[in-house]
Amino acid sequence: MAEAKATRRDFLKTSTAAASAAALGAMASGAYAAGSDVIRVGVVGCGGRGTGAALNAMNADPGVRLAALGDVFLDRARGKIDGLKKQKPNQVVVDEAHCFGGLDAYRRVIECVDVVLIACAAKFHPMYTKAAIEAGKHVFCEKPHAIDPAGIHTLMAATELAKQKKLSFVSGLHSRYDQGYRATVERIHAGAIGDIVAIEENFLRGPYGLYARARNLNEVQFQFSNQYHFAWLSGDDVPQSLVHNMDRATWALKEKTPVRCHGLGGRCALHGEIYGNVFDHDSVVYIYADGVRAYAFTRTVERCYNDGASIILGSKGRCFLTSCRIEGETPWHYEHPKDTPRKSPYDIEHEVLFTAIRKGEPVNNGDYAARSTMVTIMGQISCYTGKEVTWDQAMKANFTLGPKPEECTLEMEPPVKPDAAGIYPVPIPGSTTLL
Repeated sequence: MAEAKATRRDFLKTSTAAASAAALGAMASGAYAAGSDVIRVGVVGCGGRGTGAALNAMNADPGVRLAALGDVFLDRARGKIDGLKKQKPNQVVVDEAHCFGGLDAYRRVIECVDVVLIACAAKFHPMYTKAAIEAGKHVFCEKPHAIDPAGIHTLMAATELAKQKKLSFVSGLHSRYDQGYRATVERIHAGAIGDIVAIEENFLRGPYGLYARARNLNEVQFQFSNQYHFAWLSGDDVPQSLVHNMDRATWALKEKTPVRCHGLGGRCALHGEIYGNVFDHDSVVYIYADGVRAYAFTRTVERCYNDGASIILGSKGRCFLTSCRIEGETPWHYEHPKDTPRKSPYDIEHEVLFTAIRKGEPVNNGDYAARSTMVTIMGQISCYTGKEVTWDQAMKANFTLGPKPEECTLEMEPPVKPDAAGIYPVPIPGSTTLL
């Protein structure tokens, strides 16, 4: 228990303020500190978010050259070249020889670039981050940064190593770089709504992209192709979707972590093999040491009410954070300066990264990346098991969902199999055991 408490204290002694200051400094000073010297960038994971991150990187710095692409499926990597070249003809230099496929593609990408952008199945985010940093490369990693406690420990060790090696690690939790959100959270921290008493977080939407089974794929390959719908690859929807919400909540709470949580979830509306073995609804109540409670909801069902709001209730007012609006004793609404364009936080996070690289002043988002991700992992554990989960329990655990990432192959025995009707088994609260 003493070891677990020490870990929690380490989380609370964050460098978030320093990282935020570095971010603001980078935004203020301009994105390119060293002219147009080339920085070679490679992408691991060539879905929409991976190629989107590549474009954000090229938007951020004209010296960026996209030099390598890697994906489990080689055809998907190669298939992105022409579209990227049309958008950034002077910055995309990758050719088919530098497109890599398979589960070792990440190593091939790391070998031939300076910066690695990681946006693949989240199960592999910690391992790939660790490998890139060990190889002396800067990293941008999409959310969620892990899907289980073992992954969190790998991530924490990797980002600590990045600090020692003076390498940058930037998180895809882009809310931290949204200009309106930053201004709003500053007001919360200054007391605009008084003491926070409760938080409501919503991520209610239809299912993520669904991919039917292709005839040429074996079972494991099919699950990779449809990875958002298999928990052993994606972590399910609390880490996958609510991580943005709970990162905003943790930020507003000045990085406090919950003492415990209880959740409920299940599968009620999504039927058929294309939906894999994830839940279609989850709700988690997080309880903090000072009595604050955060109520977090996610649902992935079509033809239902959708919402992505973060609502923070205080003793003197209410903050609708995703609308950058405060009601109560000191009403306020964010208005972006008319003489400057409002930038996408997806671009800003890359401006911060490449400014840090060119200045030789590393930025490291590892503390809040691990912290916010673990908040969602403990919530998903509670939804799966039906049990109350404490922060200390989650931090002491070291299990993986499914096989360890380093043991995965495309020819292995599938971690989960469908029945004769094509239906995959899902966790059963009250029976499933994880801790």
